[in-house]
Amino acid sequence: MLPESEFDDLVARALRRIPPRFRKHLRNVAVIVEGEPPRPGLLGLYQGHPLTTRSVGHSFTMPDRITIYQGPHERMARNPEELEQMVADTVWHEIAHYFGMDEARVRRAERKRGVR
Repeated sequence: MLPESEFDDLVARALRRIPPRFRKHLRNVAVIVEGEPPRPGLLGLYQGHPLTTRSVGHSFTMPDRITIYQGPHERMARNPEELEQMVADTVWHEIAHYFGMDEARVRRAERKRGVR
């Protein structure tokens, strides 16, 4: 298992890979790393109000939260390069939810991008 700080660096690099045209719209969202998910099968989790559902009343709310789970990524990855790509794909996936894409739409977009 990687030290927590090294996995945090993978997540930070994944965030930098998000195109600037999307990154500039990431507001009031916290991206955090946790060891294990609350239920099996999760690599990441978006919790909050997608941009497409926000109104003026959302101005003074707690930040949305994107959680990336270290344990399942490390168990699934066969090598460091695959781990880095999996983390990047998960970050992209959860940010897509932030922008209002439902699970089916995110999966279609991932297939177009060639994500496993």
